[in-house]
Amino acid sequence: MNPTPSPDALAAYRIAAEPYYRPAGGEVALYEHAYAHRMPLILKGPTGCGKTRFVEAMAWRLGRPLVTLACNEDMTASDLVGRYLLDAHGTAWHDGPLTLAVRHGGICYLDEVVEARQDTTVVIHPLTDARRILPLDKKGEIVHAHPDFQLVVSYNPGYQSSAKDMKPSTRQRFASLEFDYPQAEVEAAIVAHEAQIDTALAQTLVAIARRSRALKHHGLDEGISTRMLIYAGVLIRDGVAPRDSCDMTMTRALTDDPDMAAALRGFVDAAFP
Repeated sequence: MNPTPSPDALAAYRIAAEPYYRPAGGEVALYEHAYAHRMPLILKGPTGCGKTRFVEAMAWRLGRPLVTLACNEDMTASDLVGRYLLDAHGTAWHDGPLTLAVRHGGICYLDEVVEARQDTTVVIHPLTDARRILPLDKKGEIVHAHPDFQLVVSYNPGYQSSAKDMKPSTRQRFASLEFDYPQAEVEAAIVAHEAQIDTALAQTLVAIARRSRALKHHGLDEGISTRMLIYAGVLIRDGVAPRDSCDMTMTRALTDDPDMAAALRGFVDAAFP
C-alpha cells in the first residue's frame, strides 16, 4: 500500500507566482472554456513559441497544480503511471506523475508527446473519452479521474518526421489550440520583460528572428525562437557583445550548415553594424 498521502498530494506541483504570459489572441478564453468541460487539449506550434509558458499561466490562473513531463523515446508506460518499488517496508506501489494528476485533480502536461513511443502514450486513451479512467494493469486497479483533472499535450507538427507524427486515433481524442510566434510588438515586449533589456534592443533581436523564419523550409527546419531571443538578450545585458551573443545563442544553436550560418550571421551583422 502507498503511504498515507499528504493533505495536498500535489503541493509540489503548485505554481507559486503568476507566470508572465502575453496573450496573442483568444487562447486564454478558449482554454478556460475547454477546462470547464475538462476537455483534453493539444497545443500545436513551433519550438520556443510559448506553449509551456501558456500552460503554466493557465494552471496558475485556474488554481490547479501542473504536472509536467518532457516526453522522450526512452519513456515507458511505467514512467507515466507508476511501478512497484522496494522500500523500507518491502515492495510498494508508487504512483507515477500521470497517476498523481489523475487521482488528485491536477493538469497533466505531456510536452512534445510525439517523442514518446506510441506503445507508451496509448495509456492516455481511456483518459481522453467519456470513461476518464486510467487502468493500472500491474496493480489491478482502475483509477477514475478526479473531477478537476485535465490532460494537455503539445507537439511541433512542422518539425516532426512522419514516423513521429501523432496517430489519427490519438489526435481525434483532443481539441486543439494552434500557436505561432507572436506579432512583432508583442514578441518584443516578451523579450524585453524576460531578458530585462530595453525595448529597442528587443525589437532589434525580434527583427533578426523574423528574417530567419522566412528561411524555414529553405534550408532551416526552424527559425530563431522567442526563447533564443531571450537567451541572446540575457547575454547582451550581462556585457557580451551583441554579435557574439547572437552567434552563441542563435546561429550555432540553430544550424551546422555553413551557408545557413553565414546567412544568419548576415542578419546579425546588418542589425548590429
